[in-house]
Amino acid sequence: MGRRKIPITRVKNDNTRQVTFSKRRTGLFKKANELSILCGVKIAIVVFSPGDKPYSFGHPSVDVVAEQFLQQEPDCESKKVQKGVKNLKKIDKFGDLLKHLEEEQKKSAMLDEAIKQGMGTQLNNYHYSLAQLGLKVKNHLRDVECAETMMLFSEEAVEFSPSPKPKKQKTM
Repeated sequence: MGRRKIPITRVKNDNTRQVTFSKRRTGLFKKANELSILCGVKIAIVVFSPGDKPYSFGHPSVDVVAEQFLQQEPDCESKKVQKGVKNLKKIDKFGDLLKHLEEEQKKSAMLDEAIKQGMGTQLNNYHYSLAQLGLKVKNHLRDVECAETMMLFSEEAVEFSPSPKPKKQKTM
C-alpha cells in the first residue's frame, strides 16, 4: 500500500494530533539534518508540541546557531537594521510582560491568602479577575515568544533565498 495524500487541516483528536506532531517533528528534524550534512550549513529549529513542550534541533547546536544569528554585524541596508531594532523592542516588551506577570502572580498569592483568611466575596471577584488577567498575560507572552522565534528564523531563511520582487501595479 502506498502513501495517501491527506488534507492539511488541524487534527481534531488530541491523541491523533500528538502522534502526528511526533512523527512530523521527527521527519522535519531528519530533513534539517540532511540539509546540514549535504550543504554544510548551520541550522536550528525550535517547535512547541500541542502540550507546549519545546523541542529543538540544531547543527552544530541551537545555541551556537542562535548566538551566531544574534551576533551578526548589521549590514548598511536600513531594512535589516529596522528589523533588528523591532526585534530588540519586542524582546524588551517581552521582559516587561514577564515582570508584569510576576507582579500579578504576587498579587494573586496575596489575594489567595486573604481569601483563606475569610476576607469576603469581594476578594473572590478580584481573585477571579486577576486570574483571568494572568492567563491572558501568559497567553500573550507565549504568542510573543513564538512570533519572535518564527521571525528570527524566517528572516534568516529570506536572506539566503533571493527571489525577484513582484512588480507593483499602478492603480488609478
